[in-house]
Amino acid sequence: MRRLGSTRRVGRSGRLVAAGAACAAALAAVAVPAAEAGPLGHRSVHWEAKDSGTPQVRFRGLSAVDRDTAWLAGTQGTVLRTTDGGTSWRNVSPPGAGGLQFRDVEAFDARRAVVLAIGEGEDSRVYRTDDGGATWTESFRNTDPKAFYDCMAFFDHRHGLAMSDPVDGRFRILSTRDGGRSWRVLPADGMPAALDGEAGFAASGQCLVTSGPKDVWLATGGGAHARVLHSADRGLNWTAAETPVPAGDPAKGVFALAFRDRAHGLAVGGDYRPDQASPRAAAVTADGGRTWRPAATPPPAYRSGAAWLPHSRGAALAVGPCGTDLTTDGGRTWRTVDTGSYDTVDCTPDLSCWASGERGRVARLER
Repeated sequence: MRRLGSTRRVGRSGRLVAAGAACAAALAAVAVPAAEAGPLGHRSVHWEAKDSGTPQVRFRGLSAVDRDTAWLAGTQGTVLRTTDGGTSWRNVSPPGAGGLQFRDVEAFDARRAVVLAIGEGEDSRVYRTDDGGATWTESFRNTDPKAFYDCMAFFDHRHGLAMSDPVDGRFRILSTRDGGRSWRVLPADGMPAALDGEAGFAASGQCLVTSGPKDVWLATGGGAHARVLHSADRGLNWTAAETPVPAGDPAKGVFALAFRDRAHGLAVGGDYRPDQASPRAAAVTADGGRTWRPAATPPPAYRSGAAWLPHSRGAALAVGPCGTDLTTDGGRTWRTVDTGSYDTVDCTPDLSCWASGERGRVARLER
């Protein structure tokens, strides 16, 4: 996987952290000033920063439960939780996890959550808590040195999947039927062969996403084509579709997916290197990922996270080191509405959206 600063890809972390320095050029052509429009197109709607108290941590893992409750997962084995809308944060990190990189968290409520650590071999792990992070149980530790787990997603409170970069030429899928308390590797028979150099991106916890009880999609890059793989049976059988998002390089591809139902989805990504342009960095599908078309007006720079706004058929957000973009037409056109740096974004049914990223950044959408 394009690991964005993992131990295998030496030097990439520094280049990614420096991405903000190169954002000015990418944003120079943006027509809508950030101060003029909030994420819903109104001056009164904006990201309001919430002090996490952890400026040394980068939070690529985010799970928003509602307007009051959200979980963050990041570097240095850090997991934070708020239950008061971000006014205060409790450090609920698993004991002894300081050397791990948490890149994904899936929370069911204020007490139950599952976190994924990435890395080669035994650095890839899963932990679960049932008491708000007071105690954790390690429910999976990877023992295959060829595997590297990137993302995790749940269909409901019991059924979920995690994905690894290709092992022996195919993406590996891990499955749980008990809410992340135990895991098993699924057979590879139904997984199409990976392209040469193809892998996933552990950039936002959104390279694996679900919609409904059985549909799941997996985003790729690095190969000759940026693809989206789809399964309609909880990860047993998969089909692959090419997207118009540029690939052909280890730093290029689809970084995040978002589906508002089993038919309508968004793909965002680009080239995460700060000195490289990211044209055609967004695509849309209306047939469950069988076909993808490029956004007519894509975001102006690399984007690593995406989320549909609650109860909307056309509005969604995309975030990255250079800013936040809004679409109101289902992903066909995007416009930049904020220039702050965020890695991931998540929205909830009670009309709440949260974002998080580097230097402990976390914010909630406010009216």
